[in-house]
Amino acid sequence: MIRSQAHARGIVLSVVASTLFALMSAYTKLLSPLSGMEIFSWRLIWTAPAAVILLLLSGRLHALRDLAQRGLKHPMLGVAMLINTTLLGVQLWVFMWAPLHGRMLEISLGYFLLPLAMVLVGRFYYHERLDCMQWTAVGCAAIGVAHELWSTGAFSWPTAIIVLSYPPYFVLRRKIDADALTSFAAEVLILLPVAIWQVLDHRGLTAVSGNIKLLVVLLPGLGALSTAALASYLMAGRILPMSLFGLLGYVEPVLLLFVSLGLLRESFTQQKLATYAPIWLAVGLIGIHGALHMRSLKR
Repeated sequence: MIRSQAHARGIVLSVVASTLFALMSAYTKLLSPLSGMEIFSWRLIWTAPAAVILLLLSGRLHALRDLAQRGLKHPMLGVAMLINTTLLGVQLWVFMWAPLHGRMLEISLGYFLLPLAMVLVGRFYYHERLDCMQWTAVGCAAIGVAHELWSTGAFSWPTAIIVLSYPPYFVLRRKIDADALTSFAAEVLILLPVAIWQVLDHRGLTAVSGNIKLLVVLLPGLGALSTAALASYLMAGRILPMSLFGLLGYVEPVLLLFVSLGLLRESFTQQKLATYAPIWLAVGLIGIHGALHMRSLKR
């Protein structure tokens, strides 16, 4: 019963995170004239204190201190934290950069591929079992992946960053063995000096000077949105089995696709439809599987 309630909570957190991430991709368009790197830096500057406040309100500030002490005491743990921080930084940057350069469809494709990668990690690294419907969903997604490889010969680098960096990030996250919010706060605090340097050394400060709405409303809003989305996502990843967590990840790229086409006005060709159609079928199967799973939890 306790495990069922935890799984239900993890599913809700995953869906909330996917919705917030999709909205964030459109939100960046409001932050003109900032560049992708500048938005990335300001996002960290506003997110870091928000993450610490969340720890303080939840009574877990001591966990951040304990994690820092463990990282200093055990060099391999410290190295793992630095690797994860680097992976997170790259992921956050490309997500902020893509909407400004008409590349959100490529990010969406990366997030469509990511759950497939996570499912495979869950099956072959953690030895988790998949049922028939989950294997069918994986097969449908694989057809879409195969078409993309056949039609283009390769993936773009934004797609590759998403699909290749998140699986080791979550594997290392579990090895570090800290709660999701504490680990996230530690990572953004490690990245904070880089963000401050970017803002002070480039035009990130002058770009917002005199723009009260941008400085006082929009950038803090980005920090709040980012903190809520990432905290929900990381907590879901901590609670759910890797395979279920991976399959639920298909919700986000569907939403990102709608944002890319509906709000960012990116083009969608017939060739892309042949890639996405079997993946959409996989999403439908996942939705059915999730509904059946939620129904079984209520019994």
